[in-house]
Amino acid sequence: KLPTMKMLLLLIALLSAALLASTAPPTCYSRVLSLSKEITESFKELQTSKTVDSCVETLPRLYLDIHNYCVLAKLRDFVAYPGCDRVVEVNELKEKARSLYTILISYCRRDLVFLTDDCNALEIPISPPIEHS
Repeated sequence: KLPTMKMLLLLIALLSAALLASTAPPTCYSRVLSLSKEITESFKELQTSKTVDSCVETLPRLYLDIHNYCVLAKLRDFVAYPGCDRVVEVNELKEKARSLYTILISYCRRDLVFLTDDCNALEIPISPPIEHS
């Protein structure tokens, strides 16, 4: 009976540890990283969509790198851009950008380290890695 009880307790402990690990809240860094990737991908999809208004072509480029201090100005400029207010997808993207900006300057202000302030780097499209066959 004792080995069965030990096995049961061990199983409960392992399941509890696995459950706690999977429900851990995101850190500021992981949250801004995932949100910036989501915004960048949404912007790329918006640019390539055939059904969206032609005003999308006039939007400021939105390639984000949360390690670049210029990302703050990039987000401010994008959110304040006056064009495309009639396009729902653009308004949703602006709302996400506003959220990322707020998280960066308020909640994560002390947790993030900017590694560069190269604003030109945010004007260049991010190329996917080349896969060799």
